[in-house]
Amino acid sequence: MNKPRGNDPTIAEAAHSVWLRPPVPRAVPPLTRERITEGAVALLDEEGLDRLTMRHLAERLGVGTTTLYWHVKTKADVIDLAIDAIFGETSLPDRNSGDWRENIVALLADCRATLLRHPWSAALPLRQRPSIGPNFLAWMEFLQASLVRVGFRGKAVTAACWLLYSHLQGSTASQSSLRWSDSERAAAQEQLRRHRDTYPTLASHEYLLDDDWEQNFHLGLRYALDGLQAQIDT
Repeated sequence: MNKPRGNDPTIAEAAHSVWLRPPVPRAVPPLTRERITEGAVALLDEEGLDRLTMRHLAERLGVGTTTLYWHVKTKADVIDLAIDAIFGETSLPDRNSGDWRENIVALLADCRATLLRHPWSAALPLRQRPSIGPNFLAWMEFLQASLVRVGFRGKAVTAACWLLYSHLQGSTASQSSLRWSDSERAAAQEQLRRHRDTYPTLASHEYLLDDDWEQNFHLGLRYALDGLQAQIDT
């Protein structure tokens, strides 16, 4: 029996039968702001800020770049959404109960842990424009309301708020971005020791060997709160 040839029209027709074709993969879910945000956070966590481009994000979402641009206009928009999403991971204490200092420590410590889970966010200096997403604003509302509750008013609220926020931001940015090995630290500290006449304080306090980020954050926060308490008392 002769085998049908590859160019036999009956075979060509059969190849077009729905039963001989694999099922079409399920359609990509429609693009939404929530999907864009989730994809952006995942990309940033896995690959870092340098790898975030509109084209790369669109590829990860399984859509064309033009489709992505229908929802967000710029890379800065994407970063805004991603930052607000991670502030949504933080917990807000009960603003109407508890000691104001304890509440602020809990608020900032939880936020610090969140930012460190997303190192790209801590390293951003929260960027060239302020964050005004709902999660960030809720977080900042709690911080400022806690200060108002204990007597800060007007410009004092803003100054106290940025003192605390800057401590949080500086601590997380430094910890996330520093990339020194133990051997590099030791070599640098040894150089300080050799120049102890020029840098006596840095040499004696082992400036370059101190990497207890957690303790330094909480101790610095306590000093800041002690200063704010002194303002309240006066």
